[in-house]
Amino acid sequence: MRIDPELAATVAAVADEGTLDAASRLLRITPSAVSQRLKTLEQQLGRILIVRSKPARLTEAGEAVVRLARQIALLEHDALSGVGLDDESGARRITVPLAVNADSMATWFLAPLARLSARHDIDFDLHRDDQNFTARLLESGTVMAAVTSESVPVAGCSVTALGVLEYEAVAAPAFADRWFPHGATAEALAQAPFVDFDRRDTLQHEWLRERGVPHQGVPRHYVPASHDYALAVELGLGWGMLPFPQGSAGLVRLGGPAVRTALYWQQWNLRSALLDTIAAEVAAEARKVLRSVP
Repeated sequence: MRIDPELAATVAAVADEGTLDAASRLLRITPSAVSQRLKTLEQQLGRILIVRSKPARLTEAGEAVVRLARQIALLEHDALSGVGLDDESGARRITVPLAVNADSMATWFLAPLARLSARHDIDFDLHRDDQNFTARLLESGTVMAAVTSESVPVAGCSVTALGVLEYEAVAAPAFADRWFPHGATAEALAQAPFVDFDRRDTLQHEWLRERGVPHQGVPRHYVPASHDYALAVELGLGWGMLPFPQGSAGLVRLGGPAVRTALYWQQWNLRSALLDTIAAEVAAEARKVLRSVP
């Protein structure tokens, strides 16, 4: 049995756009044609590929088909480049979905993408998630590569160490004067509010644990955006962990151990010139900004 690349690309379009109507506009066909293509492939495979919810949701079988569709598109782009058709007017642009954690996006990850975009006809589709969860987006076929904290490669992927992102505990001067007049003692830390990125963020919890303070019961605010998180700390909403590249000018360092997060680049294990070019540019920027992995 063979999977028709056009049908696989239709499944990927529905997954990306969220609805059959939106996918039809992207593919420039009617919604009924999109529906018929889905039904045809599902009947051929004997599997449900898309749960027709809003937004549409891939099944496990659908994820496998989407991975195939993205791999075909990537290899086709490389092939066209190899025969010199990428320079012709009207050549197809390629969308490259990548997963990255919020702090990397805020501090160093966008610069290499900007350089790549200036040299190649690439549309980047960034998916933001915690570095402990970005590898899942590789498994599902949602992205082609990811910045992740996982050093063990996802099945079908290769992994390269990028470096270490270090975080330090800081607070606004007025906040420190109010809550830490005698320093960031365990007693003071148990009472002072801190800022969490979201409910999966454990950086502050790890730092508190190293200081002998359980995070349960300590007041906290949730600010789920990297720039706004840093601004919340600067404005004195609470103390928090900021990555060194983001800077802490004017803030009070609370001491204690830095929290180190090792980052890795995982990408599909394909012989793709474009994907390797992206990986090389990202790694070069990481070497300039991140600490070396021990």
